[in-house]
Amino acid sequence: MSTMFMTDTRLDGRAAFTRRGRTRLGEKDVDAVLNLVVELAKHTIPGASEVSVTLIRDKGPYTAAYTSCLALDLDEAQYDLGHGPCLDASTGIATAPVQGADGATRWPTWVSRCRQLGVHSSLSVGLPVQDTVTGALSIYSTKPAAFDDDAIRLARTFAGYTAVVLANAHVYEVTDGLAQQMEAATEARAVIDQAKGIIMAERHCTADVASTILTELSRDSRGTVRDVAAALVHRAVEPSEQ
Repeated sequence: MSTMFMTDTRLDGRAAFTRRGRTRLGEKDVDAVLNLVVELAKHTIPGASEVSVTLIRDKGPYTAAYTSCLALDLDEAQYDLGHGPCLDASTGIATAPVQGADGATRWPTWVSRCRQLGVHSSLSVGLPVQDTVTGALSIYSTKPAAFDDDAIRLARTFAGYTAVVLANAHVYEVTDGLAQQMEAATEARAVIDQAKGIIMAERHCTADVASTILTELSRDSRGTVRDVAAALVHRAVEPSEQ
């Protein structure tokens, strides 16, 4: 849990989004950015006591960022029960408010848990994230009927920002993976070209013939062309002592 905010002073919404906008994935990993988002939401959304972000992947839901153990406890209670406002919001990309007595009929066990922990309102907003990740931003309050229209509007805005963070993280991850693949392919191409040069020098043949020889060696050894080429280059650089 972050301690960057030591007071309960509310931030102006514009100031919060400006601070959020200064943070990029190249400077911090996605977990750090999500932790910043929940802290900003806690100190910006009127009525918010604690905030969390739930993500749902192939293995199920988990809390990716939270401002206190209270928020984590209330999230995990929903995961254990298999239902609750954050799970409903995650599935429908909708807003699921629980104000005062609201939700007691729909999620009685979970609402009872909230009351035991002194939480009397919650607001969950679905994250419009594509591909295999869905989720929700959840805001919890110790006050009954804590969230007015302005609070709901701000919560939706923060949910949108959170979705952008996750989408950018996905693009960053995919791009980084492609870059690594391209780098590996370039290295493999360089090794193969070196091996072809060695074969051409040893057998006084053309590049096409050297490529055919390299392919045949690969087939005979049941190894990849890249591995066979690397072995030839290694033998040429560090010949065995006779």
